[in-house]
Amino acid sequence: MRFFILVLLLILTGCSAAPNHPASGGFVAKSDTMEIIRKAAASAPYGVVGEYVLSIQATGKQGHVVYLNTELDYRDQRNVTVALHPNIIPQLEAQYGVRAEEFFIGKTIRVEGAAQRVRIDFINDQRKPSGKYYFQTHIRILNAAQIEVVNDSA
Repeated sequence: MRFFILVLLLILTGCSAAPNHPASGGFVAKSDTMEIIRKAAASAPYGVVGEYVLSIQATGKQGHVVYLNTELDYRDQRNVTVALHPNIIPQLEAQYGVRAEEFFIGKTIRVEGAAQRVRIDFINDQRKPSGKYYFQTHIRILNAAQIEVVNDSA
């Protein structure tokens, strides 16, 4: 009898667990950016594959790559950058009807990919590395299916 009650309790507990995906605009727990950064640094030069929920505060573009940042200053040590590959940008812009670097500001997104520590070199006046550098944590998005808006807080 006790075994039956225990099994029933476990089944009911499992059924009551809240899903991570929102049902029409529900709450989604955001990822801890500092934990992502710590894990990426610990696994360097390899990345940490996972699903991350991030609030995008700022964006930038260098060449054809669009960068989505969790902090207003992309150099902030607490920042996690989502790098959108140039091949998917037209698809995202067609889907959302606006430039990617405008659309994602103020949004909470879910991304699947590898969080990886990336070395950023400072460039001198001769366009050569100065010898000074810092690290950022990037999640590279190569396929539009890797990114999804889960909350529009804008």
